[in-house]
Order: sequence, then structure tokens, then C-alpha cells
Amino acid sequence: MIDIKTRRLQLAHTWTISRDSTDYKDNVFVRIEKDGVTGIGEAAPNFRYGENAELTVQHLNAVAEKFETGDWWQYSEIKDMLDKFITDQSCAKCALDIALMDWVGKKLGIPLYRLWGLDKNKAPVTSYSIGIDTPEIITEKIQEATDYPLLKIKLGKDDDRIIMETVRAATDKRVRVDANEGWKDKHLALEKMQWLESLNVEFVEQPMPADMLEETAWLRERAGLPIVADEAVKNASDIPKLARAYDGINIKIMKSGGVQEALRMIGMARALNMKIMLGCMVESSVAITAAAHLSPLADWADLDGNLLLAEDPFYGVEVRNGKLILPEEPGLGVTENP
Repeated sequence: MIDIKTRRLQLAHTWTISRDSTDYKDNVFVRIEKDGVTGIGEAAPNFRYGENAELTVQHLNAVAEKFETGDWWQYSEIKDMLDKFITDQSCAKCALDIALMDWVGKKLGIPLYRLWGLDKNKAPVTSYSIGIDTPEIITEKIQEATDYPLLKIKLGKDDDRIIMETVRAATDKRVRVDANEGWKDKHLALEKMQWLESLNVEFVEQPMPADMLEETAWLRERAGLPIVADEAVKNASDIPKLARAYDGINIKIMKSGGVQEALRMIGMARALNMKIMLGCMVESSVAITAAAHLSPLADWADLDGNLLLAEDPFYGVEVRNGKLILPEEPGLGVTENP
């Protein structure tokens, strides 16, 4: 049995990055059931990759019969089937992959991090993201984030300097910067990165558009801060060509199509001496918790999409003083909020 529902998630604040702004996200939730055990998954469509909730539901319905009749213990084979039949909505694959791994963990009676042989105590601190906004709202958001030792600041527009001046007037916390492909000229990008070096910035995420690989390689040779790929990387096959232009990759399970591909990406990146960041879209605790179970393998985490919601319909991974606290319950360890 597969149940598919679209649910609107309202954001606590208008969410603005370099390319768009929104007050809500329409995410798609799936529930699968077999042998009296239920698994839950989530898709967070992102228009940057040509995704939306309607197309996601269509793709889920199209593979539902093949999924239901498969052997759920052969989850790697089911992943291969999903890769074959869903080629343009990776978030739809992700929803089923999360639900399947939740089911497997529950059937085995262990949390997912134990299935992968990981130490939950090695889960890192997550950053808390501050979207592009007015100086007044940015200051308010920083004040609301007092419990988080790391901030991620969204840049990529003409007011970058004003934003960073506002941030540094409000806090001296270490920050990470995400330009979301906003700097289109390599000389401008270099100027921005050299300026950010003096502002206690840890790294810069996707400074230039994903297709500007040569320009990003040029930038990396000259910039003093590490550069992390986000929009430039979706799955393991993307990684080898990025190694000369980026110091690390941001793995998002919505881009990869689930946690199984994310594990492959981690192995590939490590083989190329690249750093690992686990990121997210705007998601509930279902998808955030799924990614969090992988976090002991990561150098950095940015798993705060659920923290940006006005109300999270689910409860899963906790955040204490910024550190991710993984659930002990079997599977994802996620429950629905009443």
C-alpha cells in the first residue's frame, strides 16, 4: 500500500535567496505499508530542478505498482528501478527511498544510523540559515537564533555588503555564506570572497552558476576560502568533474534521490579528498531526520529546513545548542505531531 498526500508547509518568515522568494512550500508525503509496518517519506520539490508537487505526485503514481510488488528487502534493486523510471523528479525518488529505509529499519528494530554502522555521537553541529531580507528582519532572525552557534548567511544580490555588515553588527559567530549561484562574474566573485575572508566566514557555497565550472576553478586557485558545490552536484556521477573546482560538496537527499545515493556520493567525494556537507531544502522533520542519520559521516551539516517552518507536522531529530541528536527509535524515529 502506498498513500500519497500533498501538504502545504508555512514558513515562519518569508524565505528569500538569490533567485526567488516564498512564504510556503508544497511538499509531498508518502506512506508505505507491508506486513503491518509503515514507512514514511517526503518529497520537497524545487523549481531550480524543474520540480513541482503535481509532477512529483504523477511520478509517484506512475511507479507505485512496480514499487509495491518489489521485494522491499532488496532495497538497492528498488533504488535501481526508481532511477530507471524517474529521471526528472529526484525528490519523488527521495520520498520512496526514505519511506523504504524507514520500513527496513522498523522491520529490523534499529535506527537507520545503526543499519549503516555509524556512531550517533559523531553527528555534527548544524548551521541555522538566515535568508536575504531587510537589515531589521535579519537582525531579528539572528536574535531568534541565539541557541545556534553557527549561521549560514544567504547572499548573491546587490546588497551583499549591507547584509554582512548587518550580520557582523548583530553577532560575532562564525558564519557560512551561500550565494546560490548569484555571482555571475569571476572577478566579482573573487572580490567578494577576498572581502569575506576578513569577516570570520568558514566557506562559501556555490558562489557562481553551476555551469561556470572553468570560472569556479579559476576562482578556487585565487580565493582563500573553501568553495562548496551545491547546485553543481546532484548525484555521484557529478562529483569527479567538480574536484578541481570545489573543496567540498553539499549533498541534499532531495537532489540525490534519497539516502542510498547520498551514501554513494559520500564514498565518491571521500575518494577525491573532498569535504562533505549535508544540506536540505525546506522540509519537515521527516526528510531532515533521514539526512541526519547520515550526518556522522559529514564534515558539516546544514539541516535546518524544519526549523524554518511556522509549524512542523512531524517530530524527529532534535537540535540542542546546534548539535544534531539522532532518534533511538527504529527506522527514521519520526512521529507525527498531534
